[in-house]
Amino acid sequence: DGNYICLCPSGFRSDDPKSIPCVPADPKKALKVVLGISFSVVFLMVCILALRAEYQKRKLAEEKDKFFDQNGGQILYRQIMSKEVDTLKIFTQEDLKKATNDFDKSKELGRGGHGTVYKGVLKDNRVVAVKRSKIMNVAETGEFVQEIIILSQTNHRNVVWLLGCCLEVEVPILVYEFIPNGTLFEFIHHSYGSPPPSLDTRLRIAQESAEALAYLHLSMNHPIVHGDVKSMNILLDDNYMAKVTDFGASRMLPKDAAQFMTMVQGTLGYLDPEYLQERQLTEKSDVYSFGVVLLELITGKTEIYNDGPNEGKSLVRSFLLAMKEDSLEDILDPSIVRAGTTTLLGEVAELGRMCLGPMGEERPSMTQVADRLKALRSTWREERVLDRAMTENMVVPMPPAAAPMPLDLASSSSGAPSTVPDMSGMSMEAPR
Repeated sequence: DGNYICLCPSGFRSDDPKSIPCVPADPKKALKVVLGISFSVVFLMVCILALRAEYQKRKLAEEKDKFFDQNGGQILYRQIMSKEVDTLKIFTQEDLKKATNDFDKSKELGRGGHGTVYKGVLKDNRVVAVKRSKIMNVAETGEFVQEIIILSQTNHRNVVWLLGCCLEVEVPILVYEFIPNGTLFEFIHHSYGSPPPSLDTRLRIAQESAEALAYLHLSMNHPIVHGDVKSMNILLDDNYMAKVTDFGASRMLPKDAAQFMTMVQGTLGYLDPEYLQERQLTEKSDVYSFGVVLLELITGKTEIYNDGPNEGKSLVRSFLLAMKEDSLEDILDPSIVRAGTTTLLGEVAELGRMCLGPMGEERPSMTQVADRLKALRSTWREERVLDRAMTENMVVPMPPAAAPMPLDLASSSSGAPSTVPDMSGMSMEAPR
């Protein structure tokens, strides 16, 4: 009936329960069974993990393809393949992870409201700046791609060169040339014990920055509005030459348009008040923001600064009040106020006041601003050279006195030539 009692002692077995003789059990057979089951379980787990990894890999690839297409990657790729674009490179996410050590915090160059910039090293050992932006609204994919293409083709010594982009992520990552000496903001406000920059250096940086913006407003097929002009977005190269950067989130204006709608790009202290009211950003918005940068250069103050117990003061308001009350020197940086700079600083301040006009139509263009700065700086440099020359000419070393020569009266009276030089033709006009 199937009910048997095993009479074999431990370590023995019987193949026939009815048979009393027991034989020693085979431990290897049991081990084989256990190993077989274990191997099957492990193999099954490996297969499951492999399938899961493959699924995730495919899902990631599909996600990358989706973002690539969504960000206009196919449009850009076709233009690159057709040689219409030869200055821009498409990077993979893996390329930029390797370049920045997986976006390691130690590689950060700066962090702001719009994203984080990392220092990276590409496979060819080029050092680059990698900007990883936060979520941003891109109205039209084609417009965004065209802007990237145009920015990569800019050819101005005072504009940071856009090398390429990564489009297989949710928000495109932009790759720029690396500029080593930090930002203008740090140069003005955090000199770390270094002497403050000279007035000529400040004017040169202002002129170079203005020329870069003028170039982008007028010299391209499509005018580009920066939208975020501030001292943090003006970099300084090895020779402390200005390089305007961070055009990645700006938008192009059609040739027949005067303005366009966009999200807030700049810091509050730099923003055009007309834009805040009407939400319309134009080239004149950049002029206003540049005016604030110009104030930073001549006052040494940040756009929102603390003045003793008064915290959070607006530099623009303080400056305009000083201009109105004819007390400009009270707000200027004392390190650049000297006897020979008063007139120049007054003219630069007046240019800044014009840039800060409440209405865009009242402000000069960036070309006019750049030309005015160039003229002011050139005139001042010429005056300095002239003043230096005049100062050096005021002190003229006198030659050593010559020993008196004896007069040969006999020779003179006899008609022989005199040894005294004839000075009748020499001018005795005193040096000026």
